[in-house]
Amino acid sequence: MDPKIAYFSMEIGIKNQIPTYSGGLGILAGDTLKAAADLGVPIIGITLLSEHGYFTQHLDEEGNQTESPTDWNLHEQLGDPLPERANVQIEGRNVQIQAWQYWIEGSTGSKVPVLFLDTNLEENEEQDRALTAHLYGGDRAYRLKQEVVLGIGGVRMLRALNHTNVYRYHMNEGHASLLALELFREDALKASCPLDDFDACMQGSMADIRKFCVFTTHTPVAAGHDKFPYDMVQHVLGEFLPMYLIKKLCGEDELNMTLLAMNLSHYVNSVAKQHQQVSTHLFPGYQFSSITNGVHSTTWTGPHMAALFDSYIPNWRQDSFELRYASRIPEQEILQAHQSAKEDFVNHVNEHYQAGLDKDVFTIGFARRATAYKRMHLLFQNIDRLRAVGSKFKLQIVYAGKAHPADGMGKDLIKMIYQHASDLQDTVKVVFLPNYDIHLASKLIAGVDIWLNTPVRPLEASGTSGMKAAHNGVPQFSILDGWWIEGHTEGMTGWSIGPMPSEENENSNDDGADAEELYDKLEHIILPMFYEKKMKWEHVMRNSIAFNGSFFNTHRMVQQYALNAWLY
Repeated sequence: MDPKIAYFSMEIGIKNQIPTYSGGLGILAGDTLKAAADLGVPIIGITLLSEHGYFTQHLDEEGNQTESPTDWNLHEQLGDPLPERANVQIEGRNVQIQAWQYWIEGSTGSKVPVLFLDTNLEENEEQDRALTAHLYGGDRAYRLKQEVVLGIGGVRMLRALNHTNVYRYHMNEGHASLLALELFREDALKASCPLDDFDACMQGSMADIRKFCVFTTHTPVAAGHDKFPYDMVQHVLGEFLPMYLIKKLCGEDELNMTLLAMNLSHYVNSVAKQHQQVSTHLFPGYQFSSITNGVHSTTWTGPHMAALFDSYIPNWRQDSFELRYASRIPEQEILQAHQSAKEDFVNHVNEHYQAGLDKDVFTIGFARRATAYKRMHLLFQNIDRLRAVGSKFKLQIVYAGKAHPADGMGKDLIKMIYQHASDLQDTVKVVFLPNYDIHLASKLIAGVDIWLNTPVRPLEASGTSGMKAAHNGVPQFSILDGWWIEGHTEGMTGWSIGPMPSEENENSNDDGADAEELYDKLEHIILPMFYEKKMKWEHVMRNSIAFNGSFFNTHRMVQQYALNAWLY
């Protein structure tokens, strides 16, 4: 299948044995390509090799995080690199790039290739060989050079592989947006434009480039968008394009990768309806569409629930929308499938981490990147209140998540969880599982009883972990932000924490009030239903699948991209 769409992402998470992802962005990219394979979409993925992964997390008995490289067997997972080469100029040096190719096979037999770009070649200088070693490693200059390899090098690799029919370049976040400058430069070379008369020569070319480009932003805060000072850009890129033109496209003060992507894309979208509003406020004057994220249903539905779906909804793997027919599955069978998944999870955690979890105790799951805005501390806002709830109803809590190596506050949050686990050990079992990855996530989201998410609103652009849980009949208990605003029906698919966002309260976050509502609903609604009104609990589980699993999936999402962005 000759690819027509090139999907660029700094990270793509396909499976545990290929650790080229850090979290949600990469998993989403992998799920997108898996869905495209299921649906027969002619697409190709382009990413960096990340030879040493993101990092392996180590936690000592007090919760102090340290990191080590995640080494993996490239040849075992990817075969041999392709013979074709591309090259880019970085700081005046010629940097050679090779590509490793992985094929994702869909449920219908269609295949999607993924290219992993690699600069670790003998021809390159040592500093350049390391550019594809670590995901999000190094300083800002290292990041810019990586983005040169991804965006510019990625386009050139497509050319080297003779993929001549690509007509859409999709940038999954701003890391890849230098590809738009490369397309612009290609046009200039074809037109033999002199640098001193560039504008006149390239009149109308910008509109042509826009037709080719699509951009998805995932970041709801200005600080999260990659920006680079122009002296660094000049040093790294050299005479790639006239600097006045780069400033025109990327911002006068510094190179803003998001501005570049927006200025040279015909379709720009956010990843949830609320995120669309946030993005519009963040970048006034730009128009944002909205395509809410999803997850790959086959990947994230655990084996026990998947076997149940196979019995009642035989076509669900080819068409995730058919999960709406979960409403026909006897609720008791959904509960039984979940209990089997929970027992598997508890046994796994107890065997590998000596956690002492009990399969008959209500279990809260919380697994996110350990950073301040995720508020993993909110559940412990009032320890006495949580202890009182745990004295009234048996309760255990499972945490997981990595802090970025440079995020001291995120590391402190992990240590805080460890301290609270010690404080509550006589009443509420609290466990923190190290080295959160695809393998652990697949067990966790299927094996807990409820999924907790407590971000600072409106900083959750979308969120996808709760969508994964919903596919397994696990209700969501969350701040009304991101996707949960769309997926939430109180008492039907789960429960909310805090008010529905509005113009007046969009940025208001009261930890005390949010925590109090969390405790109230846990004590007076959720736990009594789980322990004393099992039929009602089963009904919420089934609704989670039928309402949310059937919609918040990448089959629906990819179809929306195809209709609104790729085919337009």
